[in-house]
Amino acid sequence: MDDVNTKATRHVRACIAEAGLEDRLLQLTETSRSAMEAAAAIGVEVGAIVKTLIFTIDEIATGKIWTIAALVSGDRQCIVEALSDLAAIDGKPKRPDANYVKEVTGYSIGAVSPIGLNEDITILIDSALGRFDRVWASAGHTHLVVGLSFDELAQIIPGRITGDLAK
Repeated sequence: MDDVNTKATRHVRACIAEAGLEDRLLQLTETSRSAMEAAAAIGVEVGAIVKTLIFTIDEIATGKIWTIAALVSGDRQCIVEALSDLAAIDGKPKRPDANYVKEVTGYSIGAVSPIGLNEDITILIDSALGRFDRVWASAGHTHLVVGLSFDELAQIIPGRITGDLAK
């Protein structure tokens, strides 16, 4: 198993501590690159996994490129065409490449944590995650996850909760 004491995982730990939450990290022996893998490794329903999906929107009027993080329940699909309206940005959402994701979030694809994202990133949170007593998100490494209640997730992540993000 890989060393899970990295710059990314230390950042997640610091953000959790700053929020006044106890350390909720769980080190996995199996990888958690996908929602299915994470659910199997933790022993929970796929819907209890937080998928952190990164998109960009090139704003038509200004040409500014906005970064959007869509936090979607593992058993649902992001409604990509709804992202522009939900973020109030006129433009077409696109999936950026791995280098962009790493540069902007500090996390590698397959281990993007919703915790500690740059404040310039617009974060949208799928309300369907509230179905679960505890949800599990990447903690910045494919073998490390963090388990939080939906309320704790909403407390630690400065995002907008919406029921229109996923189906």
